[in-house]
Formats: sequence, structure tokens, C-alpha cells
Amino acid sequence: MSIEVNSISKSYGEQKALNEISFKIEKGEIVGFLGPNGAGKSTLMKILTTYLLADSGSALVNSHDVMSNAKAVQQSIGYLPEHNPLYLDLYVREYLAFNADVYKVPKSRIEEVIQLTGLTPESHKKISQLSKGYRQRVGLANALLHNPDVLILDEPTTGLDPNQLMEIRNVIKNIGKDKTIFLSTHIMQEVEAICDRVIIIDKGQIVADNKLDHLVAANKEQVIEVEFDYKVEEQLLAKLENISSYKNTHDMTWELTFVTDKDMRPAIFDFATENGLKTLQLNQKNKNLEAVFREITK
Repeated sequence: MSIEVNSISKSYGEQKALNEISFKIEKGEIVGFLGPNGAGKSTLMKILTTYLLADSGSALVNSHDVMSNAKAVQQSIGYLPEHNPLYLDLYVREYLAFNADVYKVPKSRIEEVIQLTGLTPESHKKISQLSKGYRQRVGLANALLHNPDVLILDEPTTGLDPNQLMEIRNVIKNIGKDKTIFLSTHIMQEVEAICDRVIIIDKGQIVADNKLDHLVAANKEQVIEVEFDYKVEEQLLAKLENISSYKNTHDMTWELTFVTDKDMRPAIFDFATENGLKTLQLNQKNKNLEAVFREITK
């Protein structure tokens, strides 16, 4: 087991950041850790990386207890915090060489992590001269220097443009071929592209934990796009069974949202017939992780 969390709780004064959190992560999994702002994501990650102590409960990383064996935990994980701390006046190789000495790893490892994270084109520059995307690569390279079994990444793609997002996503996926990765992010598309399992936390408690495809399939929210041949009054649509919202997207086209396991397309067809309308288009839109997240945490 790479990570094992048992009934972890943490409070800041009167505010309970984590309330009896428990889960396990197997070796080789890439797990997305999601939640609204203030849900407790960063707090848990800081506990797992020994930066914070829990008030109660226990956690193991690579079988090492985070409270009683902090040094062994630190040696077996690579951590990229939300605000990537770098020495901007150092050159890329200079910075990595400094940390290689800290980790007591051979200097040959520096070139390996530079290649692994795609830093080669910029590796001759000072860190202050790098774009944010390349600074994130430096942070990843540093986290990988000692070849840890577990990577804990807290918001690794925050503030990146779409091209940088794609590049960092590919780097993480490549690294994940032989590492366990625990990844926190607000960008649902990143989780869908990278992770095979999702844990969602809200108000300090786990509200969902499942394989990505199972989690989406289990979600009862159903979105259907329909185009009628004539204008429809909103009050009529509001009477549809199981409807939770409706939005006029263009002319006579509507996006209807239902909360039910039942396929509502036949009901929409019957609704059109009963009201003297024709359905010119009737499409069920694919549910995605963002829709699941909204339903679970709203």
C-alpha cells in the first residue's frame, strides 16, 4: 500500500479542516483529490508530507508512519506544493545540484530528471528567466531527484496557459507509469486526462471515492439538448418529470437537466407530441466529472 489514511482529523481553532478522513491508495495508482476551496485538500497533503501534524488518527506512506517516522516518509515521497518554492537566482542545473547534495544522490540523476521533465531546452537558464510552465517542471524535477515511489502534487497546473497545461499533463502522465501519484487540482479536465480514480472532499469529509468512469456512470444528473420546431414556454418545461433546470441556448434549442436514472428522451418526445410540437434534434449530452463534482458538493 502506497498511502493509507485512517480517521485523520485536524482543526484550526474552532474550524474543523478534516473530520475522520480515511482511504487507501495502491501502488501505481494516479488519484485525483478534488474539493471546493477550503475543503481540506492542502491540509491533508501537508499531513501526508509531514509538514503538519494531525490532531488524531494515523497515516502511512510507503508503510512509514507520518508522525513517528517523518524522515523515512520524506525520503520516500516527492512533493510539489501549491506555491512552488524555488531559488530564482540559481540556474536550473545549479538548483538541482544543490538539492541533489541535500538528498545525497549522484549528480548523474540531475540529467535524468531534466530529460524526464522536458527541461533540456531551458536547462541552461536562470530559474527567474523561465516561464511558469518551465518553473513547474523544475519543481517536478526536484521532487523526482531522489527517485521517490510516491509523488504528492498540490495544484501543479495552477496559473498555466492551455499549452503549458498540456505539456505538464503529459509530463505527469509519463511519470505516472511507474510512480504512485496523489494529485490535487481544480481543473476537472486534468483529472479526466490523467487520473484513474477520484476522491472528492467537502467540508473536511470524503463525499466520493471511486474509479473515474464508475463515478461518472453513477451520477444521476442527465443533460439533454433538444431543438423544437416552435417556441416553448418555460412554464411548460418546468412541469416535465424529474427536471431540475432548463436553459434556452439558441432560438428553439434548450438544454434540459434531469436528476434520475431513467432515460428522459422518450418523455421529451411525448411532451412535444402532447403540445403540438416536433423535435428536430434530441441529444443526450455526455456527463462529465465537472457535473458530478457540482452535484456532490453543491
